[in-house]
Amino acid sequence: MILDSEKFNGPPESDVVVLIHGMGSAATAWKLIIPELTRHLTVITLDLPGHGKTPMSISQAMDPKSMADAVCETMSSLGIEKFHLCGNSLGGWVGLEAAAKHSSRVLSFTGLAPAGLWLAPYTARYPGTALLRAIAKTTRPLTPVALRYEWGRKLGFADVSPLWRNLSYETCLDASLAMGVASGYFPAWDGMLKKRFDSPIPHSIPITIIFGDSDNTLPESNCQERSVVPSHSKWFVIENCGHAPMWDHPTTVSRHILETTQSR
Repeated sequence: MILDSEKFNGPPESDVVVLIHGMGSAATAWKLIIPELTRHLTVITLDLPGHGKTPMSISQAMDPKSMADAVCETMSSLGIEKFHLCGNSLGGWVGLEAAAKHSSRVLSFTGLAPAGLWLAPYTARYPGTALLRAIAKTTRPLTPVALRYEWGRKLGFADVSPLWRNLSYETCLDASLAMGVASGYFPAWDGMLKKRFDSPIPHSIPITIIFGDSDNTLPESNCQERSVVPSHSKWFVIENCGHAPMWDHPTTVSRHILETTQSR
């Protein structure tokens, strides 16, 4: 499957980094770090199946390995053979699978709160996920107004970010609208069930894993198992940071991505 993509040009002949969003999100999640990244790299953002501008296809398998194949197929369609990867949450898991299965093409990987790093796979969706998706979908017409008030932003983002008060209106609106139209949300959830990341990645591919110390979506207690990732991975925890590090600390995240891409 060819995913919807957008290109942001960096310096001539610069390496390409592909940014992969999380479940219920979209390519708009990366707006805060694109300006810094394009000073050094050409950036490609993708929308996963049933997210953002990519339609849901009944023929597209929604497990992380299959979506990793879709990412690489999309890059081939763009004429790009080799690239760096960065993914958030589910997008991080997809990136890990791409680095494992398509190692000859992946130059480096940076995971921002990547999913799949657990010892005991989930056998059911999180409690309340159906309600969360239903609220996002049914309240979509009211979202632009509600997010102008602190109570609206708190309701939507206090659990995602300890710095939710600092998130811009645009960031909150983009995220809320993305969730509201994410027809691939439940298929992606079901594609993760009874699975975890367990594939080897060559030592030649630099890997950086970043989590926030206040990640309520993928908590340290059961979703941040360091033994699951390759032994050569670098692992960082950012203070006062939630499940979307690129929102809470865009400068720090950009630096880590750039350092990873330059460490080959």
